[in-house]
Amino acid sequence: MSEPPPRTSRAQQRIDTQERILTAARTLFAAVGYDRATIRAVAAAAQVDAGLVMHYFGSKEQLFALATQVETPLVTGETPEEIAEQLLGVLRQSLIEEPIGSLAMLRSMLTHPEAAAEVGNAHAERVKVSKAIPGVDGNLRAAVLSAILIGVVLGRHLIKLEELADADPEEIVELLRPVVQSLTKADQPE
Repeated sequence: MSEPPPRTSRAQQRIDTQERILTAARTLFAAVGYDRATIRAVAAAAQVDAGLVMHYFGSKEQLFALATQVETPLVTGETPEEIAEQLLGVLRQSLIEEPIGSLAMLRSMLTHPEAAAEVGNAHAERVKVSKAIPGVDGNLRAAVLSAILIGVVLGRHLIKLEELADADPEEIVELLRPVVQSLTKADQPE
């Protein structure tokens, strides 16, 4: 005779339910964006009542904020070479593992102003590459780098460009290496 499974505490059940709701919300926001995702659809995907979603998260805006909260690795290099390699490493990881929270934010940024602002803030705060990029146009080059990396992740995971979606992440990184390195280095005098 087998033993019954151990009972989980109410606190653990609550944590599990909240995580199930957040997972469903991330997936839905990534699939349809902020505007088209509804609390009822999130609740259905998480197999809970819509009232429970509101009880735990308060509003769609608060649910979105928590569902799209991601831990982006900090880029801490001090030289242009270190910055380039760290950025390529972050990109590699985003190509290997579908970053569902980031994708939810990216899908929503075109129609939801708060998402767009958060994408901009995240890159300004987390990827402080402009301080390590020499030259008067360091900030511009850092912004171009950010746009390139966002575009590659969008193309692979959301737009699903055939060649990009099927490509080996290492091959993509190697194609971008000269671009990233050139944008992180100071302009050479002619």
